[in-house]
Amino acid sequence: MKSPLLNASISLLATVAAVAVHAASDYPVRPVPFTDVRITGGVLHARQATNSAVTLPFALAQCESSRRLENFDLAAETMRRRAAGETNFQNRPPTQFPFDDSDVFKALEGAAFCLSVQPDPTIRAKADSFIQRIAAAQEPDGYLYTWRTMHPDRPAHEWIHQERWLKDPQLSHELYNLGHLYEAGVAYFQATGSRELLDVCLKSAELLHREFGDGEPRIAPGHQVIEMGLAKLFRQTGDPRWIALARFFLDVRGTGSEYSQDHKPVVEQTEAVGHAVRANYLYSGMADVAALTGDQRYLAAIHRIWDNVVSKKLHLTGGCGARAAGEAYGNDYELPHRCYNETCAAVAFLFWNHRMFLMTGDAKYMDVFERTLYNGALSGVSLSGDRFFYPNPLEYDGKSANNHGRAGRAPWFGCACCPPNVLRTLASLGGYVAAVQDDNLFVNLYAEGEVTATVGQRPVKLIQTTRYPWDGKVEIRVQPASAGRFTLCLRVPGWVQGRPLPSDLYAYDDPTPAAWSLQVNGERVAVTPTQGFARISREWKAGDMVTLDLPMPIRRVVGNPKIAATRDQVALERGPIVYAFEGLDNDGSVFDAVLPASARVTAEHRDALLGGVTVLRVANAQKAYRTEAGEVAARPAELTAIPYAVWANRSLTPMSVWLARVPERARLAPKPTIASRAKVTTSFHRGGMDPARLNDQQTPQNAPDGSAPNFDFWPRKGTVEWVAYEFAEPTPVRAVTVSWFDDTGTGECRLPASWRLLYRDDRDAWQPVEGVASYPIRKTEPVKVSFTPVTTKALRLEIQLPPNFSAGLYEWEVE
Repeated sequence: MKSPLLNASISLLATVAAVAVHAASDYPVRPVPFTDVRITGGVLHARQATNSAVTLPFALAQCESSRRLENFDLAAETMRRRAAGETNFQNRPPTQFPFDDSDVFKALEGAAFCLSVQPDPTIRAKADSFIQRIAAAQEPDGYLYTWRTMHPDRPAHEWIHQERWLKDPQLSHELYNLGHLYEAGVAYFQATGSRELLDVCLKSAELLHREFGDGEPRIAPGHQVIEMGLAKLFRQTGDPRWIALARFFLDVRGTGSEYSQDHKPVVEQTEAVGHAVRANYLYSGMADVAALTGDQRYLAAIHRIWDNVVSKKLHLTGGCGARAAGEAYGNDYELPHRCYNETCAAVAFLFWNHRMFLMTGDAKYMDVFERTLYNGALSGVSLSGDRFFYPNPLEYDGKSANNHGRAGRAPWFGCACCPPNVLRTLASLGGYVAAVQDDNLFVNLYAEGEVTATVGQRPVKLIQTTRYPWDGKVEIRVQPASAGRFTLCLRVPGWVQGRPLPSDLYAYDDPTPAAWSLQVNGERVAVTPTQGFARISREWKAGDMVTLDLPMPIRRVVGNPKIAATRDQVALERGPIVYAFEGLDNDGSVFDAVLPASARVTAEHRDALLGGVTVLRVANAQKAYRTEAGEVAARPAELTAIPYAVWANRSLTPMSVWLARVPERARLAPKPTIASRAKVTTSFHRGGMDPARLNDQQTPQNAPDGSAPNFDFWPRKGTVEWVAYEFAEPTPVRAVTVSWFDDTGTGECRLPASWRLLYRDDRDAWQPVEGVASYPIRKTEPVKVSFTPVTTKALRLEIQLPPNFSAGLYEWEVE
């Protein structure tokens, strides 16, 4: 029997040999490079213009003011001074996380994309200075990880092992940082011709080959992206070692946890699990390796996983990763309104869907791409370009600090992965508009602008004129360099054909397909779409005009009956846009709003609102309320909905995508309680973990959307932590009820080892309550503890976290 080392070595050697055979094909469908696409008008143009003018310089400035760049300077200083004889010298990292290096790399990638489209000497000079500082921090053998380099004798963070790489399967992020470095290095070389950052990448990749090229150590990256970065290095250099390494990092998975998709070999996985960003990066990397090696096992696996997401785990906005705990995919149909849906997960989902299209030529992947782009991704950045969402919930109460400790969009974060991810994605949007396969020219996205592609050997320019996504009429002037035959493939979106998604996860109340039409030079063309594309094969000449008319009826959306959150509720769409109701437009409240079948909905474009949007006006709607007798009643109301992506751009206000269909299902506020009126304090909470979840009066048993938000202390493990309620005045209390949180199977929270209750006495000292028989701990139902009544201004719940795990709560009630 061969040893694991020999098996891994044979696998790597086989990959290196096989790549030479398959590399020439890569993806069957080739995207038209974003440098050959100009978006000149409409929503995407406005977002790109703001991205270049505001977000890019803002992100570069934040890399400096947040001291992320200083990490590189301090690493370089540490190497210089130790080389000069100060053998004990080291620096303390000035930032919070070992993956902070990656934010600089993503910002540089965004800068490269912007420079490719529009040269800017100021941005170029700043980017070059960043690269010089990065290069100075690289160790002589190619290692680049500032936190270890500036503090080499003893790990500067619990996530870092004394030896390189050994904690990467957990949280060191050494390989994650390098993946983003490689993507930035390739992008910057392609944009500017400068090799300085690319050479840093290649020096690092050589180290990876020396360290892992013989098949050992078998370390599965804890946060994927190195796979995509290595694939880009391979495409740029043609060196088969880089794609062999990418494949190696896929094939070593299967001995760890679901959190990082390490629970099974990747080719055996069937559903999306764990941290959603990690997952979507992994599936994108698997697509790259499948395309570049010809190994269909990876493709078969991501087909299965994609079907699972789109059929059971995708929010209507195209957001994914419902759980705040672990920033993770939930169970099938676990799609609560107060979900997490990290912006980075949406960006990674775009990457994955685009790769699936490139592999198959099927428009359904670009349908899902479009849904995520216009809703779940664009929501991640403000219209001003300098404020960002980390999570993107489908419901907001108007006051909670649900955005990593902030209410509303924030200028930056301690964990700042999302802002530069939005930057680089918007900067490269043109690369998703069109694609070519043989004599087929695909138009995937509709936006005012120009595409220049080579079809066969013939240059072809397409000039789009459209107001999409507000209007479905698209005119495309075809300008081939010379007359000739090819096939123009125009995507006919699923929403036109009566399907929100290529699954039964959501449906339209009225699924009747819209009467779309297609003309060439004014003459109607009858075409039946194949794989979602209307294909026109003919002899094309300069000046030919194609007119595609995609009607945009207002659609009422219902969820699959298995989605607890959407039962007896309805949402609105028009074209690719999902709509949301903000309290600002609806008398201050939305959870009491009702959209009955008799309501009449009309579209109205408003140029002066939110950069120019089409809103939906709802007549004959209702607002529910409770009578003095406690019964639910309703009064007539008119409502207004705005595109979800632009909510929270005016003020903080309640928001909801889904409304009740009948008054009885409206989410009316429960009566205030001792706990709900209390101020919540905690011993610790990470960014994005809102302590207000402890007293929001939602438990798994009563949550209206089937999944109550939880509070937890992760990543702290094994420590004593506490949560406290502070009352406005001395309050008599006699019992508490606690609903414990446990995410076994998807995260690192378990039931606590023990807990106890304390009260604040008249001298402001904490005292244990008396008369407690026991402190029970159960996962499946709330536990109630009675004690000798006491009057106090504060209660504290003290929790002993279990060894090697964290713990959390859904709700803490007080009587």
